[in-house]
Amino acid sequence: MAAEIQPKPQARTPVLLNKIEASQDVVNTAVIIPKEDGVISVSEDRTIRIWLKRDSGQYWPSVFHTMPASCSCMSFNPETRRLSVGMENGTVSEFILSEDYNKMTPARTYQAHQGKVTVVLFVLEMEWVLSTGQDKNFTWHCSESGTQLGLYRTTAWVSGLQFDVETRHAFVGDFSGQVTILKLEQDSCSLVTTFKGHTGNVTALCWDPVQRVLFSGSSDHSIIMWDIGGRKGTAIELQGHNEKVQGLCYAPHTRQLISCSADGAIVVWNMDVTRQETPEWLDSDSCQKCEQPFFWNFKQMWDSKKIGLRQHHCRKCGQAVCGKCSAKRSTIPLMGFEFEVRVCDSCHASITDEDRAPMATFHDSKHSIVYMHYEPTTGWLLTSGTDKVVKVRQQLQDTLFVCVCLDRVFLVISLIQVKKYGNPKLHWINHLVMTIPVWLTYFQAALYMFSLTCFYEP
Repeated sequence: MAAEIQPKPQARTPVLLNKIEASQDVVNTAVIIPKEDGVISVSEDRTIRIWLKRDSGQYWPSVFHTMPASCSCMSFNPETRRLSVGMENGTVSEFILSEDYNKMTPARTYQAHQGKVTVVLFVLEMEWVLSTGQDKNFTWHCSESGTQLGLYRTTAWVSGLQFDVETRHAFVGDFSGQVTILKLEQDSCSLVTTFKGHTGNVTALCWDPVQRVLFSGSSDHSIIMWDIGGRKGTAIELQGHNEKVQGLCYAPHTRQLISCSADGAIVVWNMDVTRQETPEWLDSDSCQKCEQPFFWNFKQMWDSKKIGLRQHHCRKCGQAVCGKCSAKRSTIPLMGFEFEVRVCDSCHASITDEDRAPMATFHDSKHSIVYMHYEPTTGWLLTSGTDKVVKVRQQLQDTLFVCVCLDRVFLVISLIQVKKYGNPKLHWINHLVMTIPVWLTYFQAALYMFSLTCFYEP
C-alpha cells in the first residue's frame, strides 16, 4: 500500500543569489565553476554557454558555442578545465577551457552511442570518459587516445551513473529501477552485483566516497541510501517528495543530502544521525492486532460470520493490520518518513514527540527542476528548470559553518601561543582579537542574506 502523503510546512527558503534567463530552450545540465563566479550550461537549443558575473551583478555569456545536435548532458573537471558534452545524436564532444573562461578549444569527439547520451562522466585519475545512452550501452573511452576501452549492455537505458576511483566500481542506475555495480578494468569489466529497491525507474545517483554510501532517487518519489562500504546490505529509505526525484547532491562538510523533485521541492536531509531501516511488510490472512479476517480469507469469514476487511501495513513495525487498528498517522524521521504515514495503535503510542522531531528541511525552488548541482567550496546550489531559468542559491548555514571552523582554528592557535610563551591572562584577548574579522564577516553575510530575503523576490 502506498504511503498517504500530506504536505509539510516549509522551512525558510535558501537565499536566491541570481537568476540566468537568457536560454532559448530547457537547460539540461548546468554546473557552478569552482573558485570563479561563473556557470557553464548546456541546453536543448544546441548551445554551450559559459556565464561569468559582471560588475553589474548579472551573468553574461563569455562563450556562446553552437553544437550540431541538442546537448543532453555534460561533465566538467575544474582541475584540467575539460568539458565533456553528450548530445542527442550519440556523440560526446570534449573541449578545453581557457584560464579566464573566455575561450573553449575542441579537443576530441567520441562516437559513443547509437542514441541519446544520458550521462557523461570524466574520470581524471584514470583518464577515462564514461558515458551511457538510450541504446542501453555503458561505454568507457580513453581520453588520451580516444579509443573505446569497453562496453557493457544494460537491461534498460541508463539514467544515473557514478564512479568510485579507489575500487574502480561504476554504479549504474537504469529505467527498470535496478542499480548495477561493475568493476572496470582497462579493457574489460565484470559484474559485481545488482540490487533493486525502487518501484519506479532510477532517476539520479550520488556517491559519497568517504562514508562509502550510494544514494539513489527514483520516479517513485523515494530515495534509498545503500551502505556499500558496510557490506551488510543495509538500505535506508527517505520519503520526502511528492513527485519524482530529479537530482541528488551530498554536502560532505555538513553531512547533508540535498534532493530535488520535478515539482520544484528541495529537501535538505540531515545524514549525521543513525537512521533505521524500514521493516519488511509481513504477510497474514487476518489482522495481526484484532485477528479480524481479510477479505480473501473466506474460511475464517465463513467460520466467524464476518465480512472480510482490507489489509494495511504499519510503517513502523511492518505488521499486517486492518483500517480500524491503524487509523492513526505519524511522522517517523529516523526511518525517513518526514510525512505522516500509517501506523498501528501500539506503535503510535510508542512514538514520542522527540521521535517526531524533523530531520529534514523543505524548500520551494519556484520552478520545475530538471537538474541540480551543488558546489561545496562556496555552498552554492544551482537548479535549472523547465522554465528555461537557472537559479543560484546559498544557505546561511554554509557561511556560519566556515566561521565556526575558523573560530576553532584561531582558538587552537591562541592556546598554542599561550603554552609556548606563557602569559595566560592574554589568552582570551588574543583569541578575541584574531576572531573579530571572522565574526564580522559572518555578521556582514547574515545582513546581506537578510536583505536579500526581505527585498528580493525569487
